[in-house]
Formats: sequence, structure tokens, C-alpha cells
Amino acid sequence: MANLYNSEGYFSPTEYEALTKIEKDERAAKITANYRPMVYICSPYSGDTEKNTENARKYSRFAVDSHCLPITPHIYFTQFMNDNIPEEHETAIFMNWVLMSKCEQLWVFGDNLSTGMKAEIDRAKRKHIKIRYFTEEMEERK
Repeated sequence: MANLYNSEGYFSPTEYEALTKIEKDERAAKITANYRPMVYICSPYSGDTEKNTENARKYSRFAVDSHCLPITPHIYFTQFMNDNIPEEHETAIFMNWVLMSKCEQLWVFGDNLSTGMKAEIDRAKRKHIKIRYFTEEMEERK
């Protein structure tokens, strides 16, 4: 902790200000290093659900490796909800919207947009959530 007096006991406000700034910058850097923005992973689920789930896992890992916290509901909710039951499907969509509202960005993966993906993109646009597009190989499109 910085002190207004140097090691010899002399009043040293310049040294104090310099050391205080260094300490403040170090605290800010530590906070920034621990910060991981939440990103909503938007990728296909229906169709080949096994392949699409595996891809969603890869996209989620990519987000972690990019220092983000991925939110991938179609990996999670499908573990305990049945998409073939209309009421559960509607509940899952509602919960998706809630989770998306907590995210800073929507990351869209792949060329083929499912109906669900289009709805998520439209909602993100309405909510002014930043949208980023990636290929299936996780290369960002410009």
C-alpha cells in the first residue's frame, strides 16, 4: 500500500501518487482479466440432433477459449425437456429469451439458419444485442 512518506520518512506526494496509480491499474487489470462476457450460442438443433449437439459443444468450447461465458440452451434444456411436447417447447423458448436477455452478444454459427435461429436473431436485433456471425469452422464472417 502506498504511503505519503518515503522509506526515509520524508513527505513524498509525487511518489505516493505514482504508487497509488500503479496499485489502481493493477486492481483494474485483475478485474478485467477475470471478466467473461456472456454470449448466447445460436446454432441448429433440429434435424440431426446428435451432430448438432456435438457442434454446439464445440461452439461453446470456442466461446470459453475466447474468454467468454457461453449460454447454449439447446444443450442444457434438451436434457430434461421434451421438444415434441408443444407446452414444453413453448416454455423452452421463453426460457431461451430470458437467458438471451442476460447476454452481451449473440453468436450465430453456420450457413443454414433454422426457424428457431431466425427467431433468436430477430429477437436479438429487437433487443439491440450485438450479433456476430461465424462459419461452422468458427471463423468470424465480416
